Amino acid sequence: MGSIRHATLVVGMIRNRTVILALLTGLNLLNYIDRMIVAAVLRKIQLPVAEGGLALSNFQGGLLATAFLGGYFLTSPLFGARADKGKRTGLIALGVIVWSVATIASGLASSFAMLMVARVVVGVGEASYATLAPTIIDDITPPDTKGRALAIFFVAIPVGSALGFVLGGFIAQRWGWHAAFYVAGGPGIVLALLCLLIVEPERKLREAKAKLVDGLRTLARLPLFRRAVLGYCAWTAAVGAFSYWAPKYLVEHYPGALNDETANRYFGLITVVAGIVATIIGGRWADRETAKLPAAASFDAPSNKAAVNKLLRICAIGMVIAAPMTAAAFLMPAPAGFFACAFVAELGLFLSTSPVNAVGLRAVPPELRASATAAMIFSIHLFGDLWSATALGLLVDHVAPLVAMMTLPLTFALSAFIWWPRTREQ
Repeated sequence: MGSIRHATLVVGMIRNRTVILALLTGLNLLNYIDRMIVAAVLRKIQLPVAEGGLALSNFQGGLLATAFLGGYFLTSPLFGARADKGKRTGLIALGVIVWSVATIASGLASSFAMLMVARVVVGVGEASYATLAPTIIDDITPPDTKGRALAIFFVAIPVGSALGFVLGGFIAQRWGWHAAFYVAGGPGIVLALLCLLIVEPERKLREAKAKLVDGLRTLARLPLFRRAVLGYCAWTAAVGAFSYWAPKYLVEHYPGALNDETANRYFGLITVVAGIVATIIGGRWADRETAKLPAAASFDAPSNKAAVNKLLRICAIGMVIAAPMTAAAFLMPAPAGFFACAFVAELGLFLSTSPVNAVGLRAVPPELRASATAAMIFSIHLFGDLWSATALGLLVDHVAPLVAMMTLPLTFALSAFIWWPRTREQ
């Protein structure tokens, strides 16, 4: 009887690379739908209690995003360090279940304090998944298609973000903001259980006694990884502020031509299209560039360092496109000109999505990849979008909005400078 159960279990395990990639990409889609649900239903949450809301101020509404990011980036290094010492599928499944249950709990919240706690827990659960899923994809994917696989995984970012706004607004309008969280949280529980069936490939593990701080110190001493993270911090800070303030800027900069609904709709549309196209192009470009080099025996081999520099060069080229086009968008006298320039700018921005994450995996020792992903997530949020939207808002309060917005293309240019390959690191 025991052998029959064992045979059934083996048959039910998931080994196919395509199925694993599809499962993890689907979870990433749910991940970003959940992130945007709060923004989509925030106006409903802010309604007076008598009208079904929680009577939140704008400051309290903003704190909901900070609560999520706080739980997210503070725990990602812990999950990364733990995963480098053992199996990852259990941690991923646990994280997905935690974030799904916490998302449902967000809909059950009857006070600001309860909603804040739920969003912190959502961030903790998503930190586990976002840290570990890319490392499994990297393990199961042949060298010549790693960029393409990561591009498929990360294309869920623009698509999931857009679906979060669309689904959240649609559901909240008909059944209330509580129902939006129920719908967003339910599917994750089912997919989490499927993660337990993924067969992990063999890999080198860190010693169980290894300390988190030792791994982070090792990563900080790697020039290519350090430069990738610094450039990504600048990218995240500017993109976070851009996406947060652009719709409001559009309505105020083009009065009479746009309103809240049309500004969000058109800005969301160009983000989805540009995000999908550029993420796929970036992944294919990365595969083509790295395929020209011989296989590397180790992460610090000359051929691997050359491959990492080629990936960083793709990221830098994207920012060289994004910086001037973002500046041009803000100078356009009509909305059509803004959206045309912003579309090209976002092509440049999303071009780096797959390559920069590939760098985070290739520029470090294999036994530290989960920790490297976690350290990257921790850094880009702590030094990026955790504070950038607030800082830009404060700047808008003291200078002309156009002047404040021009800090964004300057930050994109800084990212290009940091990412551009250095000859000494070849």
